[in-house]
Amino acid sequence: MTITVLVADDQAMVRGGLRLILDDQPDISVVAEAADGVEAVELARRLRPDVCLVDVRMPRLDGIEVTRALAGPGVADPFRVVVVTTFDLDEYVYGALIGGAVGFVLKDAGPVLLAEAVRAASVGDALVSPSVTLRLLRRLRDPLAGAALSGRAPAGRALSVRETEVTRAIARGRTNREIAAELFISLSTVKSHLAHIQAKLGVRNRVGIAAWAWENGVVGPGV
Repeated sequence: MTITVLVADDQAMVRGGLRLILDDQPDISVVAEAADGVEAVELARRLRPDVCLVDVRMPRLDGIEVTRALAGPGVADPFRVVVVTTFDLDEYVYGALIGGAVGFVLKDAGPVLLAEAVRAASVGDALVSPSVTLRLLRRLRDPLAGAALSGRAPAGRALSVRETEVTRAIARGRTNREIAAELFISLSTVKSHLAHIQAKLGVRNRVGIAAWAWENGVVGPGV
């Protein structure tokens, strides 16, 4: 199945470059381009692409505001948003993830990582550029930052042993397929565990699960 993508960036040259990279993939197709944040929201709501690639700095609405509009806590049917930018400042990373983004990729990360971010987002996985992952996880060990990112209070219903194993794997950045292979369970079982974990912790996605895991010591600095 082809993954449909909306590309939003205020620079035509950048949009064209992203389109060339993604359209070159056999399983990805760019279905629309937006030159500003308002246009991005309108096109996304009208076309319902599988993944929205959104630049941080855009006219009218910036990428963080677009992310909140498409994937924020008040959105009943959230889109899968991947923020793509030249800036790796902490405020952008946290603003994007708190806003509901499922990925954060720097423009210089290369075509392979960009395509993988789109594929990961399309199946509900999260991908963050390696250059910002370590700082992100360190920030998540701060209880206040972790609670803000996960979007819920620290307390949650007790996880089972298997759910804890899945949670730990998510916090380490494993994909669903990698978790299934490591724990010798089926992909559908992994997805079932994820749904139960999200319900127990009161979070919306695997980024929230990772935040909870780091905040509560389920994983440690040596991971």
